[in-house]
Amino acid sequence: MSMYFDIGDETLWNPSNGAGRLFLRQVEVFEAELKLPSGIGPGKYAGDPDTLEVDPAVYAKFAHGLVAWHCRTGHSVILALSEGFVATVVALARRAGIEVEMPEPGSGHVCGADQRDVQVPGNPRTASAAVVTALDTRAREMDRWMAR
Repeated sequence: MSMYFDIGDETLWNPSNGAGRLFLRQVEVFEAELKLPSGIGPGKYAGDPDTLEVDPAVYAKFAHGLVAWHCRTGHSVILALSEGFVATVVALARRAGIEVEMPEPGSGHVCGADQRDVQVPGNPRTASAAVVTALDTRAREMDRWMAR
């Protein structure tokens, strides 16, 4: 069994049910964290939980917000917990024709600016080249691994 993440008649991703369910649960977590809708909803077969439609305009805002959030954080645990999910979101966005630019290191995005998740010991830092490069590399890897 598998799931379908579609835009119109085009399937962007066809993961196994286990991978798809895990991804959707993480979508819910990050929608709540970012206070942004993902744009992923019921598909063309109403009532079939295995077919999902991606609204490109809403998904683009979600993907851009998620990448900015990820690259801003200076918290090592948050980076480790979120990197795979964020890379999957970026790969799916790119398949949908959504341009997701990686922030320039030191572009003014101050990591740790949101003081509710302060890592101790640790200093706020600007988006490092390592974080940005790792995310972009991981997203390209994910694209190769994600079945259509």
